[in-house]
Amino acid sequence: MPSFSKPELLITGLGIVSAVGQGRAAFADALFSGDQAFDVMRRPGRQGPVTESSEPGAVTEGFLGAEIQELRLPASMAAQERTTSWSTKAAIVCLQEAWQDAGLSDVDPQRIALVVGGSNFQQRELVLVQDAYRARRSYLRPSYGLTFMDSDLCGACTEQFGIKGGAFTVGGASASGQLVLLQACQMIEAGQVDVCIALGALMDLSYWECQGFRALGAMGSDRYAREPAAASRPFDRQRDGFIYGECSGALVVERADRRARRGRSPYARILGRGLHMDAHRNPDPSMAGELAAMSGALAEAGLTAQAIDYVNPHGSGSLQGDETELRALAEAGLMHARINATKSIVGHGLTAAGTVEVIATLLQMEHQMLHPSRNLHDPIDDRFNWVRGEAVPASIHRALKLSFGFGGINTAVCLERC
Repeated sequence: MPSFSKPELLITGLGIVSAVGQGRAAFADALFSGDQAFDVMRRPGRQGPVTESSEPGAVTEGFLGAEIQELRLPASMAAQERTTSWSTKAAIVCLQEAWQDAGLSDVDPQRIALVVGGSNFQQRELVLVQDAYRARRSYLRPSYGLTFMDSDLCGACTEQFGIKGGAFTVGGASASGQLVLLQACQMIEAGQVDVCIALGALMDLSYWECQGFRALGAMGSDRYAREPAAASRPFDRQRDGFIYGECSGALVVERADRRARRGRSPYARILGRGLHMDAHRNPDPSMAGELAAMSGALAEAGLTAQAIDYVNPHGSGSLQGDETELRALAEAGLMHARINATKSIVGHGLTAAGTVEVIATLLQMEHQMLHPSRNLHDPIDDRFNWVRGEAVPASIHRALKLSFGFGGINTAVCLERC
């Protein structure tokens, strides 16, 4: 029987939008400065239904989060902008940067695919339309028949960039953004395409999802309702849940031999991947599941835990989740590695979180600098090698990125600097 070796896989381009910066340069600056944009959220449809008696800009509930102030859209989107969702706009901005960064204009479009992380990620847009047309359904705009489906984002993106090698969504709750990176690798390894773009979709929460997360006890913050900048505090003893952050990210993955022909420098090699399901429906974290994902990524990479210089954790600020994750990291032998919390700066991007945090990891590896963890004043376990209030220089050759989702989805990716 012939043996087949897996191709070497590289991350060769990235694109990012977030509340603290659009584009990799602005995003890196914000990370290393520890900037934040947390406040009471004011995007229409996010604080409750608007009534005739509502004053302009009125806030009815007080959900906290970090919202993008402006998206710089390409001129080619002008005709479609009015009927394009906020999630799709963010995706196209990310894809444009990643496309140019990787130099994909000379690649056969039949050999490029797009996988989008997330499901049900356009809820606020849908609620706004439903509220507006509830009493006059016969006047509902025909485009709603397309735009309520997540596949509309795939259609808009493939049209914008001429992608013909496949496009689909992959739902994995808050692990979606990293799950699509694993899916992109699998498509290339299977020989279906030479380049696959993994995109973490902006999860556009409405007041229904915000209320649902608060009812679960997952979303903060009652404790810091009047101090939004202090609310996002992963791994701190005073945390009271995750704080949402609008963001979206795109990663270009391709075969190393194809990349070499085009002579462009990659960000990192993907050495190993881990995926483990806990086989339960509930949002409860599992130390055994998280440990299995980490162990799987390290085993595929052929590395011991001591070879990892830096861990970018899931670190959401969850009361139970943060403690469980630290126990798993300790059991895996990773207490020596430097660790910080990207969500303390960006917020929790939910479906986009994994992709955006891989980008944060790549930028830290590129700059050999680790960003601070905001609000980490009293860590729940101070034995770890924390980066706290200021950015620090660091030698980062290999990193492990973790991302977990409701329903027992545990993922890990091991990256090596090129």
